Amino acid sequence: MSTVATRYWHKLEDGRIQCDLCPRACKLHEGQRGLCFVRACEDGKVVLTTWGRSSGFCVDPIEKKPLNHFYPGTPVFSFGTAGCNLACKFCQNWDMSKSREMDRLMDAATPDQIARAALRTGCRSVAYTYNDPVIFHEYAIDTARACHAAGLANVAVTAGYICPEPRREFFAHMDAANIDLKAFNDDFYYKLCGAHLKDVQETLVYVHHETDVWLEITTLLIPGHNDSDAEIRAECEWILRELGADVPLHFTAFHPDWKMQDVPPTPPATLRRARQIALETGLHYVYTGNVHDPEGQSTWCPGCGQCVIGRDAYTLGTWALDSHGRCAHCGTTIAGHFDARPGHWGARRLPVRLT
Repeated sequence: MSTVATRYWHKLEDGRIQCDLCPRACKLHEGQRGLCFVRACEDGKVVLTTWGRSSGFCVDPIEKKPLNHFYPGTPVFSFGTAGCNLACKFCQNWDMSKSREMDRLMDAATPDQIARAALRTGCRSVAYTYNDPVIFHEYAIDTARACHAAGLANVAVTAGYICPEPRREFFAHMDAANIDLKAFNDDFYYKLCGAHLKDVQETLVYVHHETDVWLEITTLLIPGHNDSDAEIRAECEWILRELGADVPLHFTAFHPDWKMQDVPPTPPATLRRARQIALETGLHYVYTGNVHDPEGQSTWCPGCGQCVIGRDAYTLGTWALDSHGRCAHCGTTIAGHFDARPGHWGARRLPVRLT
């Protein structure tokens, strides 16, 4: 089965159907698909066309999502479908998120099959990732239920572009999320993503204050577009004011891709500068990604300044947390979810076939 009914839509007076899943509010005639590609108008209602169909399954390190404060070192069973409800010209996963070919969805799997595969491969959690899981809302939630029943945690990797009611339902089934805050100016969102900043801000505030979901944030810094000191500082001040100092922030490096191949890669110095601005603003946990930077990828105690989790890319080194997640040097509680001992999955990437 690949087509299932959905709930978030309504009929318009002109005969079209409006999808109410995300702020894009696609208005569809019979047979048309939304911008996301996977939601379509069939028989006068909006259906999801990719339930049970994936672009692939893989076991990743949890740090790759990136989540640095959610059971470090553990493996996460990762999968996505096709399509996306944003139109980012710099998409780093464009082969899946921009796909308009159903034959990209080679792997079929029910929620129970995914949960069993995650257990079989020794995973602690399942990640809905690669493309944005909000667009396969029903498949993600059905899978999340099966994973919770099996004792697995659920992780959403998303741009957070979703309307309030489906947002409430979606995050009720998640345990952790990394949400992309793609820039801190609406002009960037509108011109490069086809979206609006305020909707993502609302999701960030909702997830942090209204749910128990562990939240981390990622900003991909693109030279000349969202990497000015002023914009980085404004973003960090907003995070501190609206979300607090303990929400981890990841600055990651852009590489030329999709429709922005004329833009140079992000210099490592830009990431280090952004991290320094964030720390000076008062954020406690700030990371760099997509570059070799052990200092910027390690976790430092905000109380005494000692390294409590050493990282080199996705490989853990130093571990100076006690069994309660406190700094072994000074006793400061480190925000997040930690086991008494770290996982040892390392940087491995293990593709998995379910069929």
